[in-house]
Amino acid sequence: MVNGNGKGPLAGIRVIDLGRHQAGPRCAQVLARMGAEVIKVERLGGEETRYHSPFVRGQSAYWVQYNTGKKSLSMDLRKEEGKEALRQLVKKSDVLLQNFRPGTIDVMGFGYDVLKELNPRIVMVNVSAYGQFGPYREKIGYDPIGQTMSGIAMITGEADAPPTRAGVPIIDRTTALHAALGTMAALCERTESGEGQAIDVCLADTGYSLTEIPISAYHGTGQEPKRGKGPEGAPGGIYPCKDGGWVLVTAGDQHQWHRVCNALNKPEWLEDPRFTTRPERTKNRDIVNAAMDEVLSNMTMKEAIDHFTRHDVTAAPVNTIAEAAEDPHPWERRAMVEVDDFQAGSIAVSGDFWHFSRTPVVVGSAPRVGEHNEDVLGDIVGYSAEEIADLYDKKVIANFDLYDEVPD
Repeated sequence: MVNGNGKGPLAGIRVIDLGRHQAGPRCAQVLARMGAEVIKVERLGGEETRYHSPFVRGQSAYWVQYNTGKKSLSMDLRKEEGKEALRQLVKKSDVLLQNFRPGTIDVMGFGYDVLKELNPRIVMVNVSAYGQFGPYREKIGYDPIGQTMSGIAMITGEADAPPTRAGVPIIDRTTALHAALGTMAALCERTESGEGQAIDVCLADTGYSLTEIPISAYHGTGQEPKRGKGPEGAPGGIYPCKDGGWVLVTAGDQHQWHRVCNALNKPEWLEDPRFTTRPERTKNRDIVNAAMDEVLSNMTMKEAIDHFTRHDVTAAPVNTIAEAAEDPHPWERRAMVEVDDFQAGSIAVSGDFWHFSRTPVVVGSAPRVGEHNEDVLGDIVGYSAEEIADLYDKKVIANFDLYDEVPD
């Protein structure tokens, strides 16, 4: 088990997380891993993704990935008492993160102009589909829009297949990292200026950050890449093995070609003009791939990886999810860890991707709905026990969840 009991590099930073779903909460989760105190302000009954599948012994594997290591303040921000409590919390925090549709946070009364009056040092992180400005500002969207509008889906897959989306939310994850990086940069700049600022990141921009090379090429040449063409150079792709497994082999660079020739037992190709340069190998990729298929037809996936690795050629398994989960790498590297969980008993979550030498990453458990109401409003904001009890009576705050009976 790995639980939060140390201090990460962002210890002393307090983050208010108004995020929902993935990109916003994942940014706040990254900051929590770094040691920030992250207070998730969620609706009464809990954020909706607490109840999204898939489930592990009754706990949402979806929700815990984005919210472990946070505190939960379950509060109704439609009520004035809830708004006032949030105002007081803003005064004592460093970051406020939100991913509502652009304009919504202003209607709620917490736009950046208001926040900086309450706390000039606050850093506001705005995450949205298309950004706080731009031609599509008013439109809503989720991860797939970043994959489709930027061209990712159109250049992914085989030539005779339809456009293909990634099987995981790559746009949400990368947007969260953009947001976290921007947050830390703003906090760093604040040490000099003494002032906070607002950050605007969006899913659509992230998509373009992933197609920047083909878009740059098209912008300059007018030449559009084709789906299924693959990267320049050969070999480079996913190849079948005799046991039904698949292996990734990629070695298109010039300095690797002699290794490929040795691995394929084709020393004569070193002097063959069809293969002496990367562009020529690209033109003749079918010949190279045929030789790859011939060699791999007599090897299992493991044998293939061992064979190409001996020749110093990049080769890796194409794992199923089950195989990926059972691989020792993420567990030894702590990219995946197991933590205590109030519902599941224990559950695996993403862990440490940084491995700081002196200020280790903090991985905590997921909170119950409203588990930290008293801690946040009492210890941080300074409300008395009587004031907190009054907020419970008025249903401004609550600590029930949808595993229990939800009141009207």
